[in-house]
Amino acid sequence: MSDIGYTAILPEGWNRPRGFSHAVVAKGTKSVRIAGQIGRAPTQSAIPAGTDAGTQWKIALENVVAVLKAAGGQPQHLVALRAYVTDIKEFNAAGAAIGAAWGTTLGKHFPAMTLVQISALIDPNAKVEIEAEAILP
Repeated sequence: MSDIGYTAILPEGWNRPRGFSHAVVAKGTKSVRIAGQIGRAPTQSAIPAGTDAGTQWKIALENVVAVLKAAGGQPQHLVALRAYVTDIKEFNAAGAAIGAAWGTTLGKHFPAMTLVQISALIDPNAKVEIEAEAILP
């Protein structure tokens, strides 16, 4: 196990994935499950129309980290993320902004992750929702 609470799993002969782990083996005693966070700042009542996917991704990740910290955790305790986007093409086009947001919120920490396209989210202007799981020491 690494000092960050988990070991990333890479099956023999597989290429290392970019930006996530295929699986993780976590250690710790406290499990935290974080509800889906959309790209709405806590001070906003709704996402402003026209807010791009990269900006929403950054805010959603910041929200995940804020909730995790309120539970006593840190970004390195995240073991899984599930992200829902309303447009994969827009998500891919926002790659640079999404990568930058990842770097400022999670650094070089890459938990197991799922990304899927869905038809809509709770806020009509939402393009991204991220839920997470963490194991705290």
